[in-house]
Amino acid sequence: MSKQHLEPWQVINKRPILENKPWMEISVLEVRLPDGKIIDDFHQITLQDYVIIYAETPEGMVLAERQYKQGLGRVNLTLPAGGMSEGEAPLAAAQRELLEETGYAGGTWQEIGAYVIHGNYGCGTAHVFKVKGVQRVAEPDSGDLEEMEILLKTPQELFEAVLSGEVGLLGSATAVALATNPMLSDRPINGQAAATEGQTAD
Repeated sequence: MSKQHLEPWQVINKRPILENKPWMEISVLEVRLPDGKIIDDFHQITLQDYVIIYAETPEGMVLAERQYKQGLGRVNLTLPAGGMSEGEAPLAAAQRELLEETGYAGGTWQEIGAYVIHGNYGCGTAHVFKVKGVQRVAEPDSGDLEEMEILLKTPQELFEAVLSGEVGLLGSATAVALATNPMLSDRPINGQAAATEGQTAD
């Protein structure tokens, strides 16, 4: 089978129908397909880009959070995560969120992927980070609506929590899988080399 040359769609018009920035915008797009056909009701959901952090202490324990999530409708186990501010680099956002939510900082950082959440609607980009050697330097001060319990888990305990369904968010489950995959261990991904705290990614 010959390799087909695939063309992107052309956005002719974008009409927001619901805005709650910076968290959400729902728009209706008018797009032209490669064959010239016009679609005038293709919806797009723009959500705030965010970071997810798989953080290991010098002893090899992984930071996890136990908290209620309204989108899930129950208490579950998650990794530290949070939204990126406008103009904020992913690495800077990840370091800020980890410190705010857990009180841990430092270590050697690696971005192990940036992924659009939904193939059709978009729904923002998740930047996944792995950091080794974090240490407790402050009390948590996240300011989040949800109460949370900070836990230290072995990688095996966290993996079992994913398999049992205790980890109910796709982002956290994906971050655990990526961070523990031996094929990706200590390997720069998407052109990003490992960085120590204090450096920022573009």
